Amino acid sequence: MSAASVEERLAQMDNEEKSCSVSNSGGGDGSLDRLLPSVSMGISPRKRTTSQCKSEPPLLRTSKRTIYTAGRPPWYNEHGTQSKEAFVIGLCGGSASGKTTVARKIIEALDVPWVVLLSMDSFYKVLSPEEQTLAASNDYNFDHPDAFDFGLLTHTLRKLKQGKSVKIPVYDFTTHGRQKEWKTVYGASVIIFEGIMAFADKELLKLLDMKIFVETDSDIRLVRRLRRDITERGREIEGVIKQYNKFVKPAFEQYIEPTMRLADLVVPRGGGNMVAIDLIVQHVHSQLEERELSVRAALASAHQAQPLPQTLSVLESTPQVRGMHTIIRNKETSRDEFIFYSKRLMRLLIERALSFLPSQIHIVQTPQGEDYVGRTFYGKRVTGVSILRAGETMEPALRAVCKDVRIGKILIQTNQDTGEPELHYLRLPKDIGEDHVILMDCTVSTGAAAMMAVRVLLDHDVQEDKILLVSLLMAEMGVHSVAYAFPQVKIITTAVDKKVNDVFHIIPGIGNFGDRYFGTDAPPDWSDEEMDEPSY
Repeated sequence: MSAASVEERLAQMDNEEKSCSVSNSGGGDGSLDRLLPSVSMGISPRKRTTSQCKSEPPLLRTSKRTIYTAGRPPWYNEHGTQSKEAFVIGLCGGSASGKTTVARKIIEALDVPWVVLLSMDSFYKVLSPEEQTLAASNDYNFDHPDAFDFGLLTHTLRKLKQGKSVKIPVYDFTTHGRQKEWKTVYGASVIIFEGIMAFADKELLKLLDMKIFVETDSDIRLVRRLRRDITERGREIEGVIKQYNKFVKPAFEQYIEPTMRLADLVVPRGGGNMVAIDLIVQHVHSQLEERELSVRAALASAHQAQPLPQTLSVLESTPQVRGMHTIIRNKETSRDEFIFYSKRLMRLLIERALSFLPSQIHIVQTPQGEDYVGRTFYGKRVTGVSILRAGETMEPALRAVCKDVRIGKILIQTNQDTGEPELHYLRLPKDIGEDHVILMDCTVSTGAAAMMAVRVLLDHDVQEDKILLVSLLMAEMGVHSVAYAFPQVKIITTAVDKKVNDVFHIIPGIGNFGDRYFGTDAPPDWSDEEMDEPSY
């Protein structure tokens, strides 16, 4: 078959597929009944037509990263433990049936952030030299269940569903091997898991909240596979056809097609079936609404009127410390003086926090030739993580006393409609799970933002007893909230105020620290834990 004839056939099949999608757009109703109740065909307007949404996606794209501007609401309760799991959609179907297209259409129609697309293609096993030789000659069966690392796949999907940070292998289809660098994925509210063997493992099936089978005509799947493998994976036409006839087609009939009976929904024609995609999106939205949590309201009434916890350390209120507080709390203090004395307090606070790091005896020899019995840090690394934006002002004090310290950042903002904290952005150093972490925020009122930040660190495998929360000023409510939820986290501050008013301002307080430090104007409804727009 010549290259020209292949291109002609591809174009012809594309046209046939488009005409098929239009002529059959009303089909497949029977397969949808199992998922949702019948939809009224009256003329009353729908509350939301997600597939027709024209709004800009809630993210900012840069040359290196994507930053969500719509936040992730709490996925844990006031006890700090996870109380809702991510909603997992499993997409199964034959090779080149349009699973990825359906997944992307669902993501586009959902119009919500924090959706993760997990492909089964990333979990092919590492091939032995003999298997590499077979793969090079198109004699290795990539469409058999034994070709996949189900152990790693199940472990990864389970952790991601539980809200943990995971590392995903990157499979190179040109070399038939995994790349050295793995991708880190975190923060899924919805997970879309797609693959040809998505329904082939019992443990995997238990993790799927919704199972969808994408059904596409075999001729269309063959044409798509030819196009994909030739243009994207550098394969030869003869090799693709040989592999399809020898492995792909038999594997579909033996392993994939029989799993259609396990599906909650069968989607004919793949990404062109917007009726099915709309129903899927409606169902997912309803599930997400049922899982919404209210954390800050619970914190306001829990654990109060109790003695301050033993994990709290307050800087001694010396005349110097109290004098600096007098200056920075004074509403008449100029911005220059506010910054100067805030920095002085930060330096004292960081030095105090470092005294809680583990140490061990270390003997050195002095220039006089005598031994000195000293101490040295007993751990792998110290990492600082600032809660933007106010927490970022504490980074210079940490860098001044901790040489070569690594810094991470977390952006948490208050949703003005719900009053709940939302995670918008994070950048954490690699392998942070092995470190002692100093978590920095300048003020903590209810503790909602601090709790979210601690939860993020725990999800990245940081040990709870290796987290030190440092803050210039805290309210008793915030101290109780963090200490009750995370009893092993050490809390260090320069002062604790007793009250928080109805709009979560610390009383007597310090005002909006970020606005006073950076010279910006606070909105009329600001709270002490509310973060402004980030600066990049």
